[in-house]
Amino acid sequence: MKSIGEVAARFGLPAHVLRYWEAEGLLTPARAGNRRRYTDADLRRVAAILVAKEAGFELADIRSMLNDRSAAGRAAMAARQRERLRARIARAQAALELIEGDCRHDDLMACPHFQSLLDRQLEHS
Repeated sequence: MKSIGEVAARFGLPAHVLRYWEAEGLLTPARAGNRRRYTDADLRRVAAILVAKEAGFELADIRSMLNDRSAAGRAAMAARQRERLRARIARAQAALELIEGDCRHDDLMACPHFQSLLDRQLEHS
């Protein structure tokens, strides 16, 4: 059993994050009096939360993913996340295209690369 401070240090998190996740229903550490005590299963759950956050999941979806005992429910949540990720990837790709243009024109609006990005935007609008 580990204290909140030990768990926070292990994962490089402030302790208040673990308390917040508990308040949000993501963690349910045991109690010894007023003190939270984390088991190995709790540590794995913290690791799962961090992996899901890194993948861009929102806390509500992480809670559903960890608590839903239905494969169908998790699949529906994963489908929603897949669409959010595709949108983020598209925005990141557009940003990358903009900065990779390496336009040497003094007037950005005269840059052929930038003009092609504008043309694409106008076609999709």
